[in-house]
Amino acid sequence: MTKYPYNSLDDYLKSHHLDVDALLDDGRGAPFPVKGRIIDAVILFTDMTSFSRRSSELSPVETLIFANNFFAWISAEGLKGRHGIVDKYIGDEMMVVFSKDFGSEDPLADAVDAARWMVEEDALGFNPHVGIAAGEVIVGYVGTPLKYDCSVFGTAVTLAQRCCQIKDTKGSIVLPTSNWAGRTLEQTLTKRKLSSSDGKEFELEVSWKVFPPRKAKVKHQEFEITELAHDKGVGDDVVTGGVQ
Repeated sequence: MTKYPYNSLDDYLKSHHLDVDALLDDGRGAPFPVKGRIIDAVILFTDMTSFSRRSSELSPVETLIFANNFFAWISAEGLKGRHGIVDKYIGDEMMVVFSKDFGSEDPLADAVDAARWMVEEDALGFNPHVGIAAGEVIVGYVGTPLKYDCSVFGTAVTLAQRCCQIKDTKGSIVLPTSNWAGRTLEQTLTKRKLSSSDGKEFELEVSWKVFPPRKAKVKHQEFEITELAHDKGVGDDVVTGGVQ
Protein backbone atom coordinates (compact mmCIF):
# COMPACT_ATOMS: atom_id res chain seq x y z
CA MET A 1 0.00 0.00 0.00
CA THR A 2 1.33 3.43 -0.89
CA LYS A 3 1.15 6.34 1.51
CA TYR A 4 1.21 8.87 -1.31
CA PRO A 5 -2.02 10.16 -2.87
CA TYR A 6 -2.34 10.22 -6.66
CA ASN A 7 -4.46 12.84 -8.34
CA SER A 8 -4.73 10.93 -11.61
CA LEU A 9 -3.83 7.67 -13.31
CA ASP A 10 -1.16 9.56 -15.24
CA ASP A 11 0.27 10.68 -11.89
CA TYR A 12 0.48 7.05 -10.82
CA LEU A 13 2.13 5.79 -14.00
CA LYS A 14 4.77 8.51 -14.02
CA SER A 15 5.91 7.48 -10.53
CA HIS A 16 6.21 3.70 -11.22
CA HIS A 17 8.12 1.36 -13.47
CA LEU A 18 6.05 0.07 -16.37
CA ASP A 19 5.31 -3.64 -16.84
CA VAL A 20 4.79 -3.09 -20.57
CA ASP A 21 6.84 -0.59 -22.58
CA ALA A 22 6.96 -1.44 -26.26
CA LEU A 23 6.73 0.03 -29.74
CA LEU A 24 4.60 -2.08 -32.08
CA ASP A 25 3.74 -1.95 -35.78
CA ASP A 26 0.16 -1.37 -36.91
CA GLY A 27 0.64 -3.81 -39.80
CA ARG A 28 1.29 -1.15 -42.40
CA GLY A 29 4.53 0.32 -41.15
CA ALA A 30 3.19 2.88 -38.65
CA PRO A 31 4.56 2.44 -35.12
CA PHE A 32 2.41 2.80 -32.01
CA PRO A 33 3.47 2.64 -28.35
CA VAL A 34 2.05 0.30 -25.70
CA LYS A 35 2.91 1.44 -22.19
CA GLY A 36 1.26 0.36 -18.96
CA ARG A 37 1.40 -1.18 -15.50
CA ILE A 38 -0.63 -4.21 -14.36
CA ILE A 39 -2.46 -3.94 -11.03
CA ASP A 40 -5.33 -5.54 -9.12
CA ALA A 41 -8.17 -3.05 -8.94
CA VAL A 42 -11.86 -2.48 -8.36
CA ILE A 43 -13.74 -0.53 -11.01
CA LEU A 44 -16.84 1.57 -10.29
CA PHE A 45 -19.16 2.96 -12.95
CA THR A 46 -22.03 5.25 -12.04
CA ASP A 47 -24.64 7.21 -13.99
CA MET A 48 -27.91 8.97 -13.26
CA THR A 49 -31.38 7.62 -13.96
CA SER A 50 -33.05 8.83 -17.19
CA PHE A 51 -30.40 11.38 -18.14
CA SER A 52 -31.56 11.49 -21.78
CA ARG A 53 -35.20 12.12 -20.83
CA ARG A 54 -34.37 14.62 -18.11
CA SER A 55 -32.02 16.63 -20.33
CA SER A 56 -34.11 16.44 -23.53
CA GLU A 57 -35.64 19.90 -23.04
CA LEU A 58 -32.48 21.57 -21.72
CA SER A 59 -30.26 23.84 -23.75
CA PRO A 60 -26.64 22.72 -24.38
CA VAL A 61 -25.44 25.01 -21.58
CA GLU A 62 -28.10 23.71 -19.19
CA THR A 63 -27.19 20.11 -20.09
CA LEU A 64 -23.54 20.80 -19.28
CA ILE A 65 -24.55 22.35 -15.96
CA PHE A 66 -26.81 19.39 -15.19
CA ALA A 67 -24.09 16.81 -15.95
CA ASN A 68 -21.42 18.66 -13.98
CA ASN A 69 -23.80 19.09 -11.05
CA PHE A 70 -24.19 15.31 -10.98
CA PHE A 71 -20.43 14.67 -11.15
CA ALA A 72 -19.69 17.26 -8.47
CA TRP A 73 -22.36 15.81 -6.18
CA ILE A 74 -21.33 12.14 -6.45
CA SER A 75 -17.68 13.09 -6.05
CA ALA A 76 -18.43 15.06 -2.90
CA GLU A 77 -20.67 12.37 -1.41
CA GLY A 78 -18.83 9.22 -2.50
CA LEU A 79 -15.17 10.00 -3.19
CA LYS A 80 -14.19 12.62 -0.64
CA GLY A 81 -11.53 11.20 1.67
CA ARG A 82 -11.31 7.91 -0.27
CA HIS A 83 -8.55 6.54 -2.47
CA GLY A 84 -10.51 6.26 -5.72
CA ILE A 85 -9.07 7.85 -8.85
CA VAL A 86 -11.45 9.14 -11.52
CA ASP A 87 -10.57 7.51 -14.86
CA LYS A 88 -13.02 9.24 -17.18
CA TYR A 89 -16.39 10.88 -17.78
CA ILE A 90 -18.59 9.53 -20.59
CA GLY A 91 -21.76 11.54 -21.08
CA ASP A 92 -23.51 11.23 -17.69
CA GLU A 93 -21.32 8.28 -16.64
CA MET A 94 -18.23 8.33 -14.43
CA MET A 95 -15.58 5.61 -14.04
CA VAL A 96 -13.52 5.38 -10.84
CA VAL A 97 -10.63 3.02 -10.00
CA PHE A 98 -9.78 1.74 -6.49
CA SER A 99 -6.63 -0.24 -5.71
CA LYS A 100 -4.19 -1.03 -2.93
CA ASP A 101 -1.66 0.68 -5.19
CA PHE A 102 -3.63 3.90 -4.67
CA GLY A 103 -3.85 3.55 -0.89
CA SER A 104 -6.95 1.39 -0.30
CA GLU A 105 -6.60 -1.31 2.34
CA ASP A 106 -9.74 -3.00 0.97
CA PRO A 107 -10.52 -1.64 -2.53
CA LEU A 108 -13.84 -3.47 -2.88
CA ALA A 109 -15.08 -2.17 0.46
CA ASP A 110 -13.98 1.34 -0.49
CA ALA A 111 -15.83 1.12 -3.81
CA VAL A 112 -19.04 -0.26 -2.29
CA ASP A 113 -18.92 2.24 0.57
CA ALA A 114 -18.40 5.12 -1.91
CA ALA A 115 -21.41 3.92 -3.91
CA ARG A 116 -23.43 3.61 -0.72
CA TRP A 117 -22.96 7.29 0.14
CA MET A 118 -23.82 8.32 -3.42
CA VAL A 119 -27.15 6.56 -2.99
CA GLU A 120 -27.91 7.46 0.65
CA GLU A 121 -27.12 11.18 0.27
CA ASP A 122 -29.10 11.63 -2.95
CA ALA A 123 -30.80 14.86 -1.89
CA LEU A 124 -30.95 16.11 -5.50
CA GLY A 125 -32.81 13.06 -6.82
CA PHE A 126 -30.28 11.78 -9.36
CA ASN A 127 -31.08 8.14 -8.45
CA PRO A 128 -27.63 6.86 -9.49
CA HIS A 129 -27.00 3.38 -10.86
CA VAL A 130 -23.69 1.86 -9.77
CA GLY A 131 -21.81 -1.11 -11.23
CA ILE A 132 -18.72 -2.52 -9.53
CA ALA A 133 -16.29 -5.31 -10.50
CA ALA A 134 -12.84 -6.44 -9.34
CA GLY A 135 -9.92 -8.05 -11.12
CA GLU A 136 -6.56 -7.63 -12.78
CA VAL A 137 -6.33 -4.60 -15.09
CA ILE A 138 -3.66 -2.60 -16.86
CA VAL A 139 -3.27 1.12 -16.34
CA GLY A 140 -1.95 2.42 -19.63
CA TYR A 141 -1.70 5.17 -22.18
CA VAL A 142 -4.21 5.05 -25.02
CA GLY A 143 -4.53 7.11 -28.17
CA THR A 144 -2.28 8.47 -30.89
CA PRO A 145 0.27 11.30 -31.15
CA LEU A 146 -2.73 13.55 -31.81
CA LYS A 147 -4.03 12.89 -28.30
CA TYR A 148 -3.05 10.51 -25.51
CA ASP A 149 -5.10 9.67 -22.43
CA CYS A 150 -4.41 7.42 -19.48
CA SER A 151 -7.03 4.75 -18.74
CA VAL A 152 -7.64 1.26 -17.35
CA PHE A 153 -8.34 -1.86 -19.42
CA GLY A 154 -9.42 -5.39 -18.51
CA THR A 155 -12.40 -7.68 -17.97
CA ALA A 156 -13.23 -5.96 -14.67
CA VAL A 157 -13.83 -2.70 -16.58
CA THR A 158 -16.27 -4.39 -18.96
CA LEU A 159 -18.11 -6.17 -16.13
CA ALA A 160 -18.43 -3.03 -14.01
CA GLN A 161 -19.88 -1.05 -16.91
CA ARG A 162 -22.32 -3.83 -17.76
CA CYS A 163 -23.42 -4.08 -14.12
CA CYS A 164 -24.12 -0.34 -14.24
CA GLN A 165 -26.19 -0.83 -17.40
CA ILE A 166 -28.59 -3.33 -15.79
CA LYS A 167 -31.75 -1.24 -15.43
CA ASP A 168 -34.17 -3.91 -14.13
CA THR A 169 -32.24 -4.31 -10.92
CA LYS A 170 -33.92 -4.17 -7.50
CA GLY A 171 -30.87 -2.48 -6.00
CA SER A 172 -28.79 0.61 -6.68
CA ILE A 173 -25.43 -1.20 -6.55
CA VAL A 174 -24.75 -4.22 -8.77
CA LEU A 175 -21.64 -6.40 -8.86
CA PRO A 176 -20.67 -9.92 -9.96
CA THR A 177 -21.59 -12.44 -7.27
CA SER A 178 -18.07 -13.88 -7.47
CA ASN A 179 -16.69 -10.55 -6.22
CA TRP A 180 -19.18 -10.28 -3.35
CA ALA A 181 -18.97 -13.94 -2.24
CA GLY A 182 -18.01 -14.36 1.41
CA ARG A 183 -18.69 -10.75 2.33
CA THR A 184 -21.35 -9.20 4.54
CA LEU A 185 -22.70 -5.66 4.68
CA GLU A 186 -21.47 -5.28 8.25
CA GLN A 187 -17.83 -5.86 7.28
CA THR A 188 -18.04 -3.80 4.10
CA LEU A 189 -20.00 -0.63 4.89
CA THR A 190 -18.89 1.88 7.48
CA LYS A 191 -21.51 2.71 10.11
CA ARG A 192 -22.84 6.18 10.75
CA LYS A 193 -21.70 7.60 14.08
CA LEU A 194 -23.90 9.95 16.08
CA SER A 195 -23.50 11.65 19.43
CA SER A 196 -26.22 11.70 22.08
CA SER A 197 -27.12 14.76 24.15
CA ASP A 198 -24.77 13.59 26.92
CA GLY A 199 -21.84 13.40 24.50
CA LYS A 200 -21.72 9.63 24.12
CA GLU A 201 -21.04 8.32 20.61
CA PHE A 202 -23.01 5.44 19.14
CA GLU A 203 -23.26 3.68 15.77
CA LEU A 204 -26.38 3.23 13.66
CA GLU A 205 -27.10 -0.11 12.02
CA VAL A 206 -26.33 -0.38 8.32
CA SER A 207 -29.59 0.35 6.48
CA TRP A 208 -28.90 -1.79 3.40
CA LYS A 209 -30.07 -5.14 2.09
CA VAL A 210 -28.58 -7.78 -0.21
CA PHE A 211 -30.77 -9.61 -2.73
CA PRO A 212 -30.14 -13.27 -3.53
CA PRO A 213 -27.85 -13.78 -6.57
CA ARG A 214 -29.51 -14.02 -9.97
CA LYS A 215 -28.55 -14.32 -13.62
CA ALA A 216 -28.36 -11.18 -15.75
CA LYS A 217 -27.68 -10.72 -19.45
CA VAL A 218 -26.14 -7.61 -20.97
CA LYS A 219 -25.00 -7.42 -24.61
CA HIS A 220 -25.21 -11.21 -25.04
CA GLN A 221 -23.09 -11.85 -21.94
CA GLU A 222 -24.78 -13.69 -19.07
CA PHE A 223 -23.30 -13.66 -15.59
CA GLU A 224 -24.48 -13.92 -11.99
CA ILE A 225 -24.99 -10.67 -10.12
CA THR A 226 -25.59 -9.57 -6.55
CA GLU A 227 -27.65 -6.43 -5.92
CA LEU A 228 -27.39 -4.15 -2.90
CA ALA A 229 -30.24 -1.78 -2.03
CA HIS A 230 -30.80 0.93 0.51
CA ASP A 231 -33.34 -0.36 3.05
CA LYS A 232 -35.88 2.33 2.19
CA GLY A 233 -38.61 0.79 0.05
CA VAL A 234 -37.03 -2.67 -0.19
CA GLY A 235 -39.24 -5.73 -0.15
CA ASP A 236 -38.89 -8.88 1.91
CA ASP A 237 -37.04 -10.99 -0.67
CA VAL A 238 -33.59 -10.11 0.67
CA VAL A 239 -30.62 -11.55 2.53
CA THR A 240 -29.89 -9.19 5.39
CA GLY A 241 -26.25 -9.94 6.19
CA GLY A 242 -24.82 -10.98 2.85
CA VAL A 243 -24.85 -13.84 0.37
CA GLN A 244 -25.32 -17.06 2.29
